[in-house]
Amino acid sequence: MRTRAGMLIAAGALAAGTVTVLPASPSASAANGPTPRPVAPLAWTDCGTKAYPKLQCGTLRVPLDHDAPAGRTITLALTRVPHTAKTYQGPLLVNPGGPGGSGRGMAGYVAAALPSKVAAQYDVIGFDPRGVGKSEPALNCRPGHFDPVRPDSVPIDPEDERAGVERAQAFARACGDRYADVLPYIDTVSTARDLDSIRTALGAPKLNYLGYSYGTYLGAVYARLFPERVRRMALDSVVNPHGVWYEDNIGQDYAFDARHKDFTAWVAGNDATYRLGTDPAAVEAAWYRMREALRTAPAGGKVGPGELEDTFLPGGYYNGYWPRLAAAFAAYVNDGDTAPLVAAYEDYAAADAAADNGYSVYTSVQCRDAAWPRDWNVWRRDNWNVHAKAPFSTWNNAWYNAPCAFWPVDAATPPDVGNDELPPVLILQATEDAATPFEGGVTLHRKMTGSSLVVEEGGGNHGVTLAGNDCMDEHLAAYLSTGAVPRGAEGAEADAVCETLPDPKPAKATATRGAALDAGATLHGMLGHVR
Repeated sequence: MRTRAGMLIAAGALAAGTVTVLPASPSASAANGPTPRPVAPLAWTDCGTKAYPKLQCGTLRVPLDHDAPAGRTITLALTRVPHTAKTYQGPLLVNPGGPGGSGRGMAGYVAAALPSKVAAQYDVIGFDPRGVGKSEPALNCRPGHFDPVRPDSVPIDPEDERAGVERAQAFARACGDRYADVLPYIDTVSTARDLDSIRTALGAPKLNYLGYSYGTYLGAVYARLFPERVRRMALDSVVNPHGVWYEDNIGQDYAFDARHKDFTAWVAGNDATYRLGTDPAAVEAAWYRMREALRTAPAGGKVGPGELEDTFLPGGYYNGYWPRLAAAFAAYVNDGDTAPLVAAYEDYAAADAAADNGYSVYTSVQCRDAAWPRDWNVWRRDNWNVHAKAPFSTWNNAWYNAPCAFWPVDAATPPDVGNDELPPVLILQATEDAATPFEGGVTLHRKMTGSSLVVEEGGGNHGVTLAGNDCMDEHLAAYLSTGAVPRGAEGAEADAVCETLPDPKPAKATATRGAALDAGATLHGMLGHVR
């Protein structure tokens, strides 16, 4: 994941106002185990923004260690858009992924993007997971870890590799030094148990849930722990539960390289605009020449090879970024103009305190959730093997995850998320998604008995509902409205198929900052990107 610097759209400007109190429900009980700490009713204050004027804010104290409920507590920051219809279907918790993504702004977006008749039947609830954003404590292990210009992500000699290893070790050591008492509890299972504390505080016997990206894994873990408390669950762009987390990241390396080739082919198909040639392979070669040139002369003193990869990686998540990325690429190659490239880096990739926080939680969760190789020789072998076939972001991704080789907390064992105790779960997946490849959706569909898989055929974007595809949105809206899911023919892999949206049109100039965002750009700005 990289939660990019400008992506916490609605969460940053929240003001205080009136208070509303929801009573706790006596029917909402905790899981078997230690007697839970009583959960106080939630107090909500108005904190609306221009985009989401009905947004309310609240906080909830939960145990740091759910197995020791009388011990230390931490605070979760929540948001809500309350229901307005007479028909009330309960809370709809929403999560944008990550791990490490802030979800406070997500409530406003989902409530506004769903059909109004559907949204009005739910209290749409956003939250910053433990360690994230406005929740306390918020992690920031090593401020400035991504300050430019970083060493080239592809090590050209043992000294380069040693520097990368030492940098990863420094990050892991800093996390252990700052948060030794917290790190054992920054993990998916603990966050799933937080979801149940939120449900209890909301007075709901069951919850409804919409999760994107890593949020699909969080939802699957919650469903495994508390199947009787799931009412409806929609999972968009699914993490493969069989690969948590080392294997999933290797799978991403191949998928992002393929998606980068899709981008360079699109640039070649729009040679009249970008003047980089009509041969996709030649355009891709020009991109790698640009990367090599930035090794010795970083653009604007900020964009070296690693920063270039960071800048173009969002194009692997969402093709709506392609015109601006292509224009910056063309300006550099054709005119020697570095300004558009620097501007794209600053908007799509530059890390601020929020991004440092997101990365700190990302590593804390992924390194704690599951075992990673502790022998660096395994990382070296695997990543050079993958790089030979998929060079676009393999080593960049390796260094992003490398602190897990040196993590100061022992890894847990991931739960088996197979489940035959749930109501129908709706799974939504694009076939060419790079961040969470298609196999993840198919795998979870098979593991969740009675689930329904809706596929965006040919789609390469990550996050396929509430992003402009009416067909996908209709399936989500029908499910949230009635609980109905499509059912395909016996033996069919998918239960329903939607056509993908067309690729974007080329643009000669880079987009100006502050320009209006379409639905896809707004959603993808909120998703905590899995790396």
